[in-house]
Amino acid sequence: MSELSDNPNLKEINAYKKKINWGDIPTIYQLATSSISDIDGILTHGFDSAFKQLLDHSNWNFSLLGEIKLPSGKHEAANKPQIMLYHSMTDQHYELHCYPIVNGERILQTQLNNPNCPFIKWTPETMQMLFRLNSLIPFIVYTFQKGDKADYALIRYANQRVDELIQLLARSFHIIDIKGFSIAEFCQEIHRKHSQSQPIDSFDTPDNMEN
Repeated sequence: MSELSDNPNLKEINAYKKKINWGDIPTIYQLATSSISDIDGILTHGFDSAFKQLLDHSNWNFSLLGEIKLPSGKHEAANKPQIMLYHSMTDQHYELHCYPIVNGERILQTQLNNPNCPFIKWTPETMQMLFRLNSLIPFIVYTFQKGDKADYALIRYANQRVDELIQLLARSFHIIDIKGFSIAEFCQEIHRKHSQSQPIDSFDTPDNMEN
């Protein structure tokens, strides 16, 4: 592969990275691509991820949502469960967090058989963080400092996959709001800091709801 296609997959990006670096792949790239590979298969992995738990209809509160019987005999919710999403970034990792909406407010605490909660059981410890991209933040900083074409392609791919997973959620849920900087917005902010010759660690994430 002499050049990347306009919309390369992860395998193509990794092959291109090896080619232009003569097989010498930096550890920071390896960490980032390994983590991105994990969310590539988030719906096909055998283990029970928080993302898959969210889509498990057996935990949906149909007494609240209502229920429709389809001609096929299957049942679906009359109203989509309401959730809010949050792009969470630390100095190392990117995470996508989810909160159920109860009476118009996001819920932080465990819920069990709450008639107003869209889920029968909600445990923040196991369900709030839908997935994590380990080491993505230092990789983005590294890329803006001395990255090559493959590095930038990997960041764009990560942003695209996260967007696709959010779109997948939107098919089953009413997402009332999405807070925090997306990966693309975070990159735009770093670019702005660079153009103004400001240090990257002066960046502050807005809407820091986690504190």
